[in-house]
Amino acid sequence: MAGPEPSLAALRAEIDRIDEAMHGLLIERSEIIGRLIAVKRTAEMGSAFRPAREAEMMRRLVARHRGILPLDTAESILRVIIATFTYIQAPYRLHADISTGEAAMRDSARFHFGFTVPFQEHLGAAGVLRALAVAPGDLGLVPATSAAVGAWWTGLEAHDAPKIIARLPFIERADHPAGYPVFAVARPHPDAVIRDEATVWSLSVSGWGMKAAQAIGLAAEVVAVPEGAFDGAALLVSLPADRKIEAITDALQKAGVSVRSLALVGSHATRYTVSADGKLIPTGR
Repeated sequence: MAGPEPSLAALRAEIDRIDEAMHGLLIERSEIIGRLIAVKRTAEMGSAFRPAREAEMMRRLVARHRGILPLDTAESILRVIIATFTYIQAPYRLHADISTGEAAMRDSARFHFGFTVPFQEHLGAAGVLRALAVAPGDLGLVPATSAAVGAWWTGLEAHDAPKIIARLPFIERADHPAGYPVFAVARPHPDAVIRDEATVWSLSVSGWGMKAAQAIGLAAEVVAVPEGAFDGAALLVSLPADRKIEAITDALQKAGVSVRSLALVGSHATRYTVSADGKLIPTGR
């Protein structure tokens, strides 16, 4: 036989116990971070952001999540914890291009990094890149799919230039409260470079048009900005891990497009979506 229903006071006491335990775990985490800082001893050049590790943490969160608590809440809490402790280890500032929509970019920044990390707005990606040039440990946020901001990615082509190190959100879903697609740009520490996952390329081409876009098809995500004569264009091409840039350049050349220049400008973790039954599915591009 089931026992009597617990009283309201008893349930509230249980909630208080859990809240206290969570706070205790946060304090314990901070103590470990303090030891980590002591072990490192010296400041590291480049962003302290570790997107590969964070993307994997988000995947594990989705895989184990259950119950009535919305996934959005659980993800947001963990994101703020990660971003805040990263900031404690190596203080940094967020520089965001708000030229295509202040509200969407601010929602993305606050969801993924909370309110502890300082946030600075820029009217254009060029301002973000200028800020990163003088503050190597800072992080930039730029819209990932809009041609309205211009071919900003050409500023990432030089060997010593900042690079794309992440695409947010890490886990996509139709009702994501901060689903605006954003590239995180930084001068990456070697530990932050993601290998064997999605790569991002800057191409300068002539002869770009609908036929060329169709030639690439669903093999890649492409942002194209017209430039110069002869149907010139600057392309930002995002490729999944199982596709090579040579396949894209071959397809372009067969469509009559001349590739004038090509440069790797970053990489990011494989994109995943959440299915209706809570399963993680790679997006395929």
